[in-house]
Amino acid sequence: MNDSLQVSELFYSIQGESTRAGLPCAFIRLSGCNLRCAWCDSRYTWEEPGRATTTGEILAWLSAYHGAMVEITGGEPLLQEAVYPLMERLLATGHEVLLETNGSLAVDRVPAGVSIILDIKCPGSGMAEHNLAVNMERLAERSRQGCRDEIKFVIGSEQDFTWAAALTEERGLSALCPVLFSPVRGTMDAGRLADLILERRLRVRLQLQLHTLLWPDTPRGV
Repeated sequence: MNDSLQVSELFYSIQGESTRAGLPCAFIRLSGCNLRCAWCDSRYTWEEPGRATTTGEILAWLSAYHGAMVEITGGEPLLQEAVYPLMERLLATGHEVLLETNGSLAVDRVPAGVSIILDIKCPGSGMAEHNLAVNMERLAERSRQGCRDEIKFVIGSEQDFTWAAALTEERGLSALCPVLFSPVRGTMDAGRLADLILERRLRVRLQLQLHTLLWPDTPRGV
């Protein structure tokens, strides 16, 4: 089996998002994406070619960060078949593993030991029609199995907030797993988003990208 992956970058940093924000984390950022979100902050993952890297090479790099939490992100990681054996190897070597996925591809094959961060696209992204509704059902099944998954909405406007809030309430998402609302910098004021969450009495977490506060002028490797 070919275990080579197209990798955009490997780096060790502070986790800037999710309920693990603030913790040290080793990031495996894969190249390629099937979506083109209006607010994408990692366009280089699909505008520039990745570097062919084997699972063994990734594990060798990780050996410098023994026992580190690992996040596989992109781009869209699930586009690459070799990501599945990579996840299994990471779990087998004792890592806590997070997978951030754009929600357009089925998550059925993601191992139960991996925590999925499912990014549900709001209308403002221009990609909402690509959301795979069955993934929310799959997360409900995984929740019953004790999986520690999360759902993220990136909010670019009050219209996005209204849409995301309605979906969260209609599907009972907050009862399944943590739900995070993250404002798009420059288009959605974080304070206003906080007010909207409080007014709506939503059981969601306001997420600010910690890494952009720590290193505002560093677009990569953080």
